[in-house]
This record gives sequence, C-alpha cells and structure tokens, in this order.
Amino acid sequence: MKYDFDKVIQRQGTSSLKWDYAGERFGNKDLLPLWVADMDFESPEPVVDAVKKRASHGIYGYTGRSMSCHESIINWMKKRHGWGIKMDWLTYTPGVVPALSIAILAFTNPGDKIIVQTPVYYPFFSVIKNNGRQILDNELKLVDGKYTMDFDDLEEKIDSSVKMLILCSPHNPVGRVWSKEELKRLAKICVEKDIIIISDEIHSDIIFKGSRHIPIAALSEEIADRTITCIAPSKTFNIAGLSASVAIISNKGLKKNFDNIVEGLGIASGNVFGITAMEAAYTHGEEWLSELLNYLEDNMNYVKEYIDENIPEIKVDKVEGTYLLWLNCKGLNLSQDELKKFMYGTAGVALNDGTTFGKSGEGYMRMNIGCPRVYLVEGLKRIETAVRGVRK
Repeated sequence: MKYDFDKVIQRQGTSSLKWDYAGERFGNKDLLPLWVADMDFESPEPVVDAVKKRASHGIYGYTGRSMSCHESIINWMKKRHGWGIKMDWLTYTPGVVPALSIAILAFTNPGDKIIVQTPVYYPFFSVIKNNGRQILDNELKLVDGKYTMDFDDLEEKIDSSVKMLILCSPHNPVGRVWSKEELKRLAKICVEKDIIIISDEIHSDIIFKGSRHIPIAALSEEIADRTITCIAPSKTFNIAGLSASVAIISNKGLKKNFDNIVEGLGIASGNVFGITAMEAAYTHGEEWLSELLNYLEDNMNYVKEYIDENIPEIKVDKVEGTYLLWLNCKGLNLSQDELKKFMYGTAGVALNDGTTFGKSGEGYMRMNIGCPRVYLVEGLKRIETAVRGVRK
C-alpha cells in the first residue's frame, strides 16, 4: 500500500471538533473520540500538495472555479457512478447541510411537511424545524437485521401538505446502500404525489464490496427533473473543514430557484482552499480512495468480529456503505440516559447517541471506524472492560 492508514496523527490542539471539543460535549476530558463523521487519516497526498502550493502563493483573494474544477466533478460522477452530468447543472454550496436548507427555502413554504426516514442524520431535523417546516417521519423497518424502506407507511402518510422528501443515500447511520428497485419505488411515489426529492449523497463514494451506489436522479429524466442531488468530497477525502460541496440540478426551473437563494444569501463565492482541494481530490484521489476502502472494510470486519466474540450484549451488522457502524446496545438493559453515561463515563468512549437520529435510535449508539485500527482496539477494550462490570 502506498498510503499508511495505521499512522497515528496527533489532532489535539488543532481545534478539532472530534478531539478538542469531545470533553466539553460529553462531560469527560479523557474520552476516546469515535463519534463525529470525520476521519483520523491524512487527506490524499495530491490534495495536501495542491493546498500547500496554493497557500504558498500568499494571496487569497476572491477565487472563481475553473473549467478544470467543473470537469473534475463531471468526470468523477461518470467514472465512479456512471452518471453523465453537465456543467450547467452544478451549483456550489459551502456544505451539504446548507444545501438542504437552501432547497427547503427554494421549494417549500412555512408549514409544509418534509419526509425523512428515521433513524437518520440528525441535521435533517434542524434544517426542517429551523426553517418553519414540519417533519413527517417515514420510519425505516428492521427486517431480519436489515433496514428497509416502509413504502406502505409512506403512502399512507402523504397528504397535500407534503412537498419534499430528504433522502439519505447511502443511509447514515444504518449504512444501507439503496438498491435500484428501492430507489425506483420511492421515486415512483414522489412522481405520483408531486414531491421534490433532495438526495443527500455525501457518502456515495464510501461503498463496500458487493454494493453499488446509484444516484436516484440517474434513474430517469423524469426523476432527475424533480431531484436535487447533493454531493461533496468532504467525507470521501476527509476535507470537511474546507467547506466545499455541489448541488446537481438538471431541471432549469428548479436550478434557477435554488440559485436565487444561494445568491440571496451571498454564499456563492466559495473558499479558495476548498475549491483547490475539491478539484485535486476528484482529479487525483482515486488511488487513495481505493486503499481507504480496503482499510475501512478491514476495520469493519475487525469491529464486527471483536464484538461478536467478546461483547455479545452488543449487536452490530456490517454496513454496505459509510464508515459508520450502528451498534445495538439493547442487550445491556440500560435506559438511553444510562447507556450514554455508561459509554462516556464508565467506558470512556465518545459515540453518537442513537436517539439524536430519531426515536427509533433508542438503545443504539453510532461508531465512527474511520481511524487507525489502534483506536478501535483501544475503544473496544474499554467497552468490553466496562461491560464486564455490568455483567457482575
């Protein structure tokens, strides 16, 4: 391997949300942080080199996006996902969550209902509520250890006040990579009910063997005509702090409305280093990503085997995508508050509270495996030791 993902890099003292603010958030300064979704790996060498080269220039004025930047995205989507997109479909935003908020402002009115499929990435809730819209929960079903969409529930709940669905694809936190059949059925409902689809595909490059990500807008022109697809290099290449993402919108009318909000908010210009890193990542990052996926899959297998063998009170299934595992901790027989105190206090491991993803997250915690394996070894040992105390 060209890249060393076992390399431990000191992140304390860099204002890292994951490391420097975990103690403040979870009430224990000695926590091992396996929570927020950024990775503890250096970004690809071509990305680091591009940022260094740009920084060495010494002038960081207003920066546009070159044709090569646009083409890097177009080529990446075609090569990785088989989706042919065009330059005039692209609108740049400072992040996927801001893009969700922009879409809500552009395509819904206060009081409208927006569908989410819980348990789901918790900022979905805040962008809906904070913009004065209502959440409609179409809870996922857990069938034989696998989460699926509940289409019957969805169709039953839809009424004339439902204007939008926010799709998490691949799904965070349960790790599903939706099949073509699932996406087609979901899209069919949205077409019939005249519902706009906002597809958060930020994890679309983190896909494991045996699965394939399909952009929902790539299914047909009819579906693309009502879809805003949100992507970013941030999760894939560990550059979330550079605030660079893209909304892909083929419908000219939808794009005009979306762009009007972007312009109105004054957020179209972008960050010079985000622009630089995005182009470098999508142009030169594929070799690094290939090695990363192998490492992440080995991490997933390690965690699964360790928990199965040593902590049977906790259940975990392998995921199809993302570097996040959804731990079923119900076997510990603890309330959610007790579970949090147990993980943060007794075990000394920072994991995401399952209930922040919706009420169906009761009894669950989310673990980030995007780190050198030594951290997972230490974290799992801490949890196992704590569980032994509960067994007594």
